[in-house]
Amino acid sequence: MAFSPLSNAATSATAKPTLSFSSSLYPWPRRFQSSAPLPRRRRFVSIQSKIREIFMPALSSTMTEGKIVSWVKSEGDVLSKGESVVVVESDKADMDVETFYDGILAAIVVPEGETAPVGAPIGLLAETEDEIAEAKAKAAAKSGSASAPPSPTKTEADTTFDTPAVTATPTPAIPQPPRATPGSSKPSGKVVATPFAKKLAKQHKVDINKLVGTGPYGRVTPEDVEAAAGIKPSKPAVPAAQPAPVAAAAAPSKPAGAAPLPPPLPGSTVVPFTTMQAAVSKNMMESLTVPTFRVGYPVLTDALDTLYEKVKPKGVTMTALLAKAAAMALAQHPVVNATCKDGKSFTYNSSINIAVAVAINGGLITPVLQDADKLDLYLLSQKWKELVEKARSKQLQPHEYNSGTFTLSNLGMFGVDRFDAILPPGQGAIMAVGASKPTVVADADGFFSVKSKMLVNVTADHRIIYGADLAAFLQTFSKIVQNPESLTL
Repeated sequence: MAFSPLSNAATSATAKPTLSFSSSLYPWPRRFQSSAPLPRRRRFVSIQSKIREIFMPALSSTMTEGKIVSWVKSEGDVLSKGESVVVVESDKADMDVETFYDGILAAIVVPEGETAPVGAPIGLLAETEDEIAEAKAKAAAKSGSASAPPSPTKTEADTTFDTPAVTATPTPAIPQPPRATPGSSKPSGKVVATPFAKKLAKQHKVDINKLVGTGPYGRVTPEDVEAAAGIKPSKPAVPAAQPAPVAAAAAPSKPAGAAPLPPPLPGSTVVPFTTMQAAVSKNMMESLTVPTFRVGYPVLTDALDTLYEKVKPKGVTMTALLAKAAAMALAQHPVVNATCKDGKSFTYNSSINIAVAVAINGGLITPVLQDADKLDLYLLSQKWKELVEKARSKQLQPHEYNSGTFTLSNLGMFGVDRFDAILPPGQGAIMAVGASKPTVVADADGFFSVKSKMLVNVTADHRIIYGADLAAFLQTFSKIVQNPESLTL
C-alpha cells in the first residue's frame, strides 16, 4: 500500500477553466424588458500554471513529521500516475509515496536525510517543461524561507554600531500611571490603600491616613506601611516597567526556575532519537497519564509445552499459541478488550486484534494479528511470520501496527521470570509473559511434584477494567493454557 499526497491548494489548480455563458432568457415577463440591448458581461478566464506540490503524508495517526529516506526519482524525470517518487520514514515504517498525476519532477524541496512536518511540501511536480523554471523558483523560495535562520543575537559590542539604526525610530513607551513621591503633597480626600497595606497598618499600629502612598495614583502600598513602621520590607518592590536595552531584549529568555542540564561526561556521545524512538518516547509519556494497575497470575504450562512440541514442526510459534489463547479469553471477557480514549466513555471493540511487541533495530513495534480469535492456529502462525518479516524490513502498513486492541509482550525466550509492561495509548490492557520454568508444586492432597510454571502480569486501565474483571480474565486464560486442545480447533 502506498500513499500519494498532494496538497489541497495545489490540486485546485488542476481543474481546467471553462467558459460559461449566461442564458438569453430572463426570469421576468417580456413586457418589462427594455428595447435597448443590455450590455454583455465579459467573463475572463485566468490560465494558471499547473505546478502541484508533493507533500509529506500522514502515514499513521501518531505521525507528526517524516524523514526522507531516498528519492526514487530525480529532478527532471518524467513521472506517470501511480509511480513511486520518494521513500518516507514514518514513526513505524518506511513507505513508498506515489503520485496521482502525470508530470515532471521539477524540484525537490526536502532532500534525502532531512525531515519535514506532515503536510509540508517536499517536492514540486510540473506538467510541462515550460513550467520547470517557475517550479524551481518556487522551490528555492520555500527552502529559503524554511532554512533562513533567525536574526543572530547581538552582543554588546555589536549593538554599539547598530544603536543609531535601532533607536532612529524608538517604540513609544507604554504610559504608566503617575506615582506619588514622598515629597509630594498629600492628596485630599479618602486615603486609597491596598487591602494588604491596611492589614499591615493595623498590625503595626501605623496611622495609614498620615502616609503618602508611592503606588499608582498615590495608593498606599505594603512597602509604604513597612517603611513607616521601620521594618525591613517583606519583599522587594517591583520597579516600574522601563524600556529594556537593545542587548537585553535580544538575549534569549529562559524559563524561571529551570535548572540547567549537567554537561555530558568527558568522552560521552550524544545520540539523537530516531523517528521510531521519538514516537516510542512520546507514546510512553502519554501512557503515564492513564491510571493503571497490575495483576499477576501463575500459569502451569506442561500441557502447552507438549502441544508446542507437536505443532512446532508445522511452523507454529509459541507467540502464536499465546496470542490465540489470549484472544479466546478476551472473547469471554470483552471489557478487557475495551478502550477508553476521552476519559468520558469507553468502547467495546468489535474485533479482537492482538498486538505483539517486537524489538527491531533502533526501536520497538507492535505488529497486529487482526481477528486473532477467528483465525486457526496455523493461519495465525503464518500471518505472524509475515508480519515479523515486514516489521524488520520496515514495510508494515499503518493498519498492521496501529489497530491493536490488546497487547502481548513476551520476554520468556530471554529467561525473564516476570516483568511489568507499560500500557500502550488507546488500549485497555497489556499482558507481560515471563519464562516457563520447572517449579515444585503441591496438589490438593499434599503431594509434591515438579511442573512448568510461568508468571503472567497484566497492566490495565483502571478507568474501565477493575480487579475482578482482570482476575476473571486471567483465570480463563490459565484454563485455556492448561487445556490447550481448543487452540487447534
